[in-house]
Amino acid sequence: MHVIAREGESIQEGDGSLKKNERERDELSAMLLGGLSDGQAEIPYWLLRYYPRLRLSEPEVMLIIHVMAFKQKERKEFPTLEELQERMTLPLDKVIAIVQRLLADGLLLIDETRDSSTGVHSEAYNWTPLLERLAAVRAEEWLEERASKRLAAASRGERKDIFSIFEREFGRPLTPMELESIAGWLDKDGYPEALILAGLKEAVFAGKVHFRYIERILLEWQRHRITTVEQAKEHSQKFRSR
Repeated sequence: MHVIAREGESIQEGDGSLKKNERERDELSAMLLGGLSDGQAEIPYWLLRYYPRLRLSEPEVMLIIHVMAFKQKERKEFPTLEELQERMTLPLDKVIAIVQRLLADGLLLIDETRDSSTGVHSEAYNWTPLLERLAAVRAEEWLEERASKRLAAASRGERKDIFSIFEREFGRPLTPMELESIAGWLDKDGYPEALILAGLKEAVFAGKVHFRYIERILLEWQRHRITTVEQAKEHSQKFRSR
């Protein structure tokens, strides 16, 4: 016996099936959304902030993140190159080139261990050198910020006299010879006071707070025809990025 559907009945049935699929999709999405916190991997914030300072490209950073995620979420300390490539939009040869570059630059290491009971050898990626580089970059930035704040405070009038600024950074009174050196930079050599203070800032940042080092900085800037603090800052940034 055949049942003939009335006009519009099949459409209603189709609408019901569509709505059911939508409900199932929404319920599944809600369930997965609730579990997203369990699926998160911890990524060092400094990696995201400072990777350009280490001259890392976005694909290189993404590969590092995948290496970290494999260990944290899948307990794989040494994912294969093919497994890494499956997670990225790069061909295998590009993934291999990135890994080789990170190893050559010392940002990643491969640790080899041997189980004493079974004799089985295992390998694991080690990104401690990367974290050490990032910490060094952050320390460098922090020292720059501290030196800038000190000199900015001095320029606002807390320490109007250039000699007082030097004494504060040196942590002691200046000797007569040191006072003459500063006077010579100003009167004989014609260095602007702001440029001398910028040289002092560089010395503080480098941890070499002595007059010979400051004089070398000023002579270096003079050779490159640097006459303003802005030019000195650009020159220093280029030098550090080499």
